[in-house]
Amino acid sequence: MNFNTIFFNEFGRVRSGWRFAAFVISFFITTIVILGAAVAVLSALPAGFTPDSLTSFVLQFGISFAVVMFFGWLYGRIFEDLPFRALGFWLTKGWFLNLVLGLIIGAVSLALAVLIAYVFGGLTFSRNDSAGMAAMLLTLGTTLVIFTFGAAFEEAFLRGYALQTFSRAKLAVFGTILTSMIFASLHNANPGANPFSWFNTFLAGIWLAVAYFKTRDLWFPFGIHLTWNWFQGAIFGISVSGLDRLAPAPLMRAADSGPAWLTGGNYGLEGGIACTAALVISTALIYFLPISKPSEEMIAFSSEEKPIDLENKIQT
Repeated sequence: MNFNTIFFNEFGRVRSGWRFAAFVISFFITTIVILGAAVAVLSALPAGFTPDSLTSFVLQFGISFAVVMFFGWLYGRIFEDLPFRALGFWLTKGWFLNLVLGLIIGAVSLALAVLIAYVFGGLTFSRNDSAGMAAMLLTLGTTLVIFTFGAAFEEAFLRGYALQTFSRAKLAVFGTILTSMIFASLHNANPGANPFSWFNTFLAGIWLAVAYFKTRDLWFPFGIHLTWNWFQGAIFGISVSGLDRLAPAPLMRAADSGPAWLTGGNYGLEGGIACTAALVISTALIYFLPISKPSEEMIAFSSEEKPIDLENKIQT
């Protein structure tokens, strides 16, 4: 075997596995340093900041999103000669329609999971009479901000450069499975996580990857991800991946009578089979229905690698 083929492909570019590794390692090291410094500074200020406050979620997701977008652009430019808009979080053709479509599908998919759990007697709902309107509006607003940053980061990290660089190397299926496994494993530390919740979150990773490939931008999966979380926590009052303190005053209160294999128990819907069914149905509909299609430019950015232009690199 030629030693160069270990690191470079037939197009003269660094292989996708090395690109992925550089991206992930750079992201984690940089994020740990910046986030650690930010937390230290804010904790020293007389503003009442604590690492487990709601503000800390926005800080963590905001910094992580900025870092992941930077390295996604940087390595896309260095390794593959791609512009920033190739990542999919840019005002490219059809972006707004894809965002709106994603927001609708995310809400409908979550409602389907809720309906399944409700029909089989696992969940019941009542109006939240214990919290005032001001508290519920505050919850709607704060959770919208938190889930917006959270969804933006997770999509940019996993369905952004990580998945896309494998797709350009004709390894889309491998990239989808790998990033979905990472997506599921990132939630393992959440309260109440178990093998079933890992499996459902893995399915959710495939669901969101299929959404990405449907439009080849991140607006569509971002919209899906955002409203699934927001409706689950702030509207229906269900724990979001084990986290129930993010929405202290939801519009409705959910009563879970089990069984946990149906409703997910304390972890929320992602830990039960109602979620599994909804994800499978939603993924199939996204894949088969002619609801949207990517632009030719975004297909070109994400479908193949271009041979390295040595002459142009030397000149520039």
